[in-house]
Amino acid sequence: MDTILIGLYIACELIANVTASKPVQIGGLVVPAAIFIYTLTFTLIDLINESMGKQGARKVILAAFIANLLLAAYTQFAVALPSAPFYKGQEAFSTVLGSTPRIVFASLTAYLISSLIDAEIFALWKSWIRGPKWLRVLVSNTISTGVDSVIFITLAFYGLMPIWPLIGGQYVIKMAITFVSLPLIYLVRSRKKM
Repeated sequence: MDTILIGLYIACELIANVTASKPVQIGGLVVPAAIFIYTLTFTLIDLINESMGKQGARKVILAAFIANLLLAAYTQFAVALPSAPFYKGQEAFSTVLGSTPRIVFASLTAYLISSLIDAEIFALWKSWIRGPKWLRVLVSNTISTGVDSVIFITLAFYGLMPIWPLIGGQYVIKMAITFVSLPLIYLVRSRKKM
C-alpha cells in the first residue's frame, strides 16, 4: 500500500505542475486547473504519514520536490530545443510547458513549505491529542492549504493583480476538496507509533 500511495502522491504533484497553467472558472472563482489534483496531495501525504510516520512522509515530500525540479528543468530544456521543420505545435508546446520561472519558483516554494508543515502538524496532532483520524487530516490540511495558497499566489502574482481574491478562492476550493477526501484516511493503518 505504501508504494501505491507514494506513486499516487508523486504523480499528483507532477500532473498538478503540468496542468497549472490553465485557469478555470468555478462559480465566481478563477483557479488553476491543477487545484483539484493538487489538493489531494495534502490528504495523500497524511495517508503516507499515517502509514510510514513523519520521517517517511518527509522523505516522500523531498522525493516529490526533486521530481518536480526535474520536470521543471526538463520541460524548459524541451521547449528550448529546436523543433523539427514539420512540427507546427512549438508555440502551443511552449505555452503549456514553458511556465514562467516566477510561477515555477512560487509553486515549488509553496509546495515544499506547506507539505512539510502539513506533515509536522499531522504528526504532532497524532502524538499529542489522539483524536479521530479525520480530525487530524482536517486540522493539518486547514493550515497547510492556507499556507500554500498565500505563498503561491503572493510569489506568483504579487504586483500583477489583486491577490486576496485569488488566495480566498483557492482556499475555499481546496477546503471543499479536503472535506470530500476525508474518508480516504481510513484506507491505511499506522505502521509506526509516534
